[in-house]
Amino acid sequence: MANLMQTRFGSREICNVTLKAKSERKIGNKTFQKGEPVYVFDTLKASTLESSATSVYATGGRGNSRLVTWEGEKTVTFTMEDALISPVTFSILSGAGLDEYSDETTKVHFSDTVKCTTAGKLDMSEVLPTVTSGKTGGIVQPGDKGSADYYAIYIYKIDEEGNMGTPITGAITLSAGTSGTDLTQIACEGLTANEYYLVDCYVYAHATKMTVTPDEFAGSYYFEAETLFRREADGVDLPATFIIPHGKIQSNYTFSMASTGDPSTFTFTVDAMPDYIQFDRSKKVLFALEILG
Repeated sequence: MANLMQTRFGSREICNVTLKAKSERKIGNKTFQKGEPVYVFDTLKASTLESSATSVYATGGRGNSRLVTWEGEKTVTFTMEDALISPVTFSILSGAGLDEYSDETTKVHFSDTVKCTTAGKLDMSEVLPTVTSGKTGGIVQPGDKGSADYYAIYIYKIDEEGNMGTPITGAITLSAGTSGTDLTQIACEGLTANEYYLVDCYVYAHATKMTVTPDEFAGSYYFEAETLFRREADGVDLPATFIIPHGKIQSNYTFSMASTGDPSTFTFTVDAMPDYIQFDRSKKVLFALEILG
């Protein structure tokens, strides 16, 4: 016991955090069983573990000084700041539904500037997104006016200063190129050769889709955060693990997008709830710390 009391450690290393399912959970097209690793955070920039409690006092006497203290409402919060985000971690953070990349295509917005090489025609084949077959996805054909998914193709002539003018007039038609069936060619009598045009339309492309609904929130997981503690006596780094047996991820998050300064980071805030750690059901804990060696 004396040696243990005299052992001291320093901490200057990030955690690698493994999230495990508390119960059966479906993310994307995969279902995770209880205890199965869901994700490993290995690109964290910082992680902190903070504990707080509420104190109330009996006061009295001259000066109404504090006489007796009661403490309660202890909370433990674990915060992770990740340098990168993925569809899976976004789904974990926001509770978003996740449709992972597949051979199916979706309709996405497209806007780009294209040069007209032949009067009355725009060849879009070189600028459209590609699909897994290597072919262009093609332009989505506008439907009938009044339908729920109807949209119009807009084409704007770019002037010498690079400004976008009013939409060109005339009927717009789509056709396939010399090979394949994808609609990649735009025809309109208002198009002038050697001029540049901004085209705004919808195209087919592959995508991983994440949908945030008002009734879905971030879930609870079993957290194992592995780091290193350096022993003062000999400078040896010892593996250490913070265990949060029931961590509820807060559903609050902020995405910052800017072209200056440091790149954005993504913060996960976890509220620790009492629960049993693996292999020890003697008592429920908010968190445990294990230092090997």
